[in-house]
Amino acid sequence: MEERVLRKLFLGFIQIHILHHAKDHPIFGLWMLEELKEHGYDISAGTLYPILHNMENDGLLVKEEKNVEGKIRKYYTTTEKGESILNEARKKAYELFKEIKD
Repeated sequence: MEERVLRKLFLGFIQIHILHHAKDHPIFGLWMLEELKEHGYDISAGTLYPILHNMENDGLLVKEEKNVEGKIRKYYTTTEKGESILNEARKKAYELFKEIKD
């Protein structure tokens, strides 16, 4: 049960992380998996891709497909709505961090 609770909590952190990077430059799944791993998130492609699709469906990300070495790669960029959500999440995260840091 503890793992399930942490997983739900970390899902929000992962989405904020995705919005942050997709705002700076287009991201693709494998790159994002490696980036998340560097920050201690050990998730699979089977977990990440549904998150990306849901964020796209929610209007937070926009997808562009490009042919890279004969394969279609999906790149995601933060939308205006996604940037607005990211800015609000940053404020809330900062306030929470100030409260719980000690």
